[in-house]
Amino acid sequence: MTCQFCKQKDATVHLTQIVENEVKKVDLCEACAKEKGVNDPAGFSLADLLLGLGASQQIEEAGEAKGGGLRCANCGYTQADFKKSGRLGCSDCYDVFADGLDPLLKPMHKGIRHKGKVPGPLRRATDLNQQLLSLEKDLQGAISREDFERAAQLRDQLKVVRASAKT
Repeated sequence: MTCQFCKQKDATVHLTQIVENEVKKVDLCEACAKEKGVNDPAGFSLADLLLGLGASQQIEEAGEAKGGGLRCANCGYTQADFKKSGRLGCSDCYDVFADGLDPLLKPMHKGIRHKGKVPGPLRRATDLNQQLLSLEKDLQGAISREDFERAAQLRDQLKVVRASAKT
């Protein structure tokens, strides 16, 4: 088995990572393993471990494309800091390092923006309120158009929805 980086020497270091029930294996020769810091846990790029080998290089390349090493003005974090720790320093880092992070985050998450979650009971209450507002608006429209048959149907629907809200 040959090294996945230099593609010349035999691989002697084998890393296995499981991400979202997918097994990813990386085979390195001893020289590439030392270069990547695999033999020295303190020097090993956690970003590469978490995001896949080569991730920190993508971030560096994106920074170089913008004109050199990037540094967050808020916390002072650099690309090297991210490469070493696998973490960003503050929320502003996401904007500073965005060009390199977006391609890395997209495959890991459903999107690159956090939309959050709403607890079930609150979501149901919100949906119910929106339904009530919509029905009331439709009812007022039917009354103003003098469509009394439709208004009666909407009134009945409102009663049912309000009754379900109380239970």
